[in-house]
Amino acid sequence: MQAAFTFFMPGGLLVLASLLLVNVERVQTHLNAIVGIYPYVVYIASMIIGWRFNRSALVFGSLCIALAHGYLIHFSPINPGGEIWRIVYESATVLLPLNLLVLSLMKERGFLTPRGIARFALILIQPFIVGIVAGPDPARYVSFLEQNYVSWKFITSISIPQIGIAAFSVSLIIIAIRFFQTRNIRESGFFWALLAIFIALGVSRQTGLMAFHLGTASFILLISVIEISHAMAFRDELTGLPARRALKEDLLKLPGDYCLAMLDIDHFKNFNDRHGHDVGDQVLRMVAVKLAGVTGGGKAFRYGGEEFTVVFPGRHAEDALSHLEELRREVASSGFVIRSGRRPRRKPKKLKSRKSPAKRVSVTISIGAAWPGSRNITPDAVLKAADKALYRAKKQGRNKVAI
Repeated sequence: MQAAFTFFMPGGLLVLASLLLVNVERVQTHLNAIVGIYPYVVYIASMIIGWRFNRSALVFGSLCIALAHGYLIHFSPINPGGEIWRIVYESATVLLPLNLLVLSLMKERGFLTPRGIARFALILIQPFIVGIVAGPDPARYVSFLEQNYVSWKFITSISIPQIGIAAFSVSLIIIAIRFFQTRNIRESGFFWALLAIFIALGVSRQTGLMAFHLGTASFILLISVIEISHAMAFRDELTGLPARRALKEDLLKLPGDYCLAMLDIDHFKNFNDRHGHDVGDQVLRMVAVKLAGVTGGGKAFRYGGEEFTVVFPGRHAEDALSHLEELRREVASSGFVIRSGRRPRRKPKKLKSRKSPAKRVSVTISIGAAWPGSRNITPDAVLKAADKALYRAKKQGRNKVAI
């Protein structure tokens, strides 16, 4: 459910809003004035913010959209619907989705790096390559791109050529799969930007609508970068849990009744020293998964290192303690299997007999809980009290809940 919400918001909402807006009478009346400003402001803002935040995918993605917009608008009044315009349009239906697909799959490599400069040059040179390929026989080039491969009524009713529909479909499917594998906001942004471009090219004969939807595509990429920056600030990258900064904000919103719990992994330093930091990171992620599923309305945060915090807003102490005890038992009963350093990343076709059994170790947590009272009035004071309770749980032998 959370993944679906993250996927749809805010890109899906922006696509839906753009479709509704263009049907509002007042917007239709002033559409020419709007598209004379809106897309260009978005393109410039996207490139500036992308450069400022060192997000090359945003800059290059917006550059691709802006170039396509510029060529389509430039050639439309000169030769509307003619051969030159059709070359530009048919090429855009293939190159735009493929470019955005490649950008969504590539890692951030900066701008003034060899790879960044190569990507920039490749984007700028594509219109010239189209001109060279189409130049000797433009009619044949257009005929090839406009060829129908299937006769399905649904497909033939779309104004975008079938080879372009195929490019969009493949790109959208791959990006969607990538999102549900990684839960990365960037993939979600590219998916909805591509859908907005598909809508724009589908109404290309109406240049005002086309420009509006292309601007929206770039705007979606811009918003996705802001979302990514927010996630980097408020979410812990290793565990996926909200980070300490998010905890501080949540503490300011607590109601009168609440319970705070501090917990950490028992003997984690010794575990790290013995098995290595990679295995230690795996343990942190395993414990984080258990914490994310805490019952009783609790919300887990990574406080720092091997320490975590669980907040129970609106809960009395007795209610929260039963859920904390259940969480402690859940972690203790799970255990942890240490992955062998010789174990292959991919499952082999033939399974070899195991010479020695996998090493299973026990992982436990200690928990300290506190709630507001006469001595602990503020959330910060309650959190310190929970930390002291955690220290007592450790002195009592660990793998315990103390208050």
